[in-house]
Amino acid sequence: MELILAVDLAGGLVVHGRSGMRAGYRPLTWGIAPSAEPEAYVSALKPRYLYIADLESILGRTPQDDLVRRCAALVERCYLDRGSRSPAECTAVAGVTPVVGTETAARALEDLRAYHAGYLSIDIKEGRVLPWGIRPAEMLRRASALSFEGCIILNISAVGTQRGLVREDLEEMRACYSGRLLYGGGVAGTDDIHLLADAGFDGAIIATAVHHGTVPLEWVRRGHPC
Repeated sequence: MELILAVDLAGGLVVHGRSGMRAGYRPLTWGIAPSAEPEAYVSALKPRYLYIADLESILGRTPQDDLVRRCAALVERCYLDRGSRSPAECTAVAGVTPVVGTETAARALEDLRAYHAGYLSIDIKEGRVLPWGIRPAEMLRRASALSFEGCIILNISAVGTQRGLVREDLEEMRACYSGRLLYGGGVAGTDDIHLLADAGFDGAIIATAVHHGTVPLEWVRRGHPC
């Protein structure tokens, strides 16, 4: 199972996300972070895999594409959510695996059929998929008919909280989708990593647990649980 370090970028810095309350995100200068400057941050933590959320682009402001490219060059694989609102925007940055978030990508579910690259991020708040309010399991069933390489369950409400995961929820979601499936948001520590692996997930996107020491940095550097 892949372990992927999450990096939220805003204003040219790495910020700490919590529960999707983006106006309150602050530079990540605590834990094991030596600097909130993105290239220094990634160079110091040395993850094998990276997930970048370009919050400027997601919020409709100027994308930080050059900064993303420099960070992506430091890792084996970089997943990028830049708030794509069209298939052309989805593939605008070369050398990364594009992530298409339901929060921004389409007004109607049917519009997702226009995308043919990358991963679909099923963005969840308060247990429902943005922006349509359907259950994650139903969205995963529909995603099976789409042309993505895989899906990401992104529990925005749980990001940065380390609230932990529920086995029954994970097993239900895994049963609804046969492709590659990653999970992000609320991972509390190594027990949750093992829970995701046991449930059949292919990867976990983590950050806060690494800074708090409940998931070893060495695991992220190797790119899998040790």
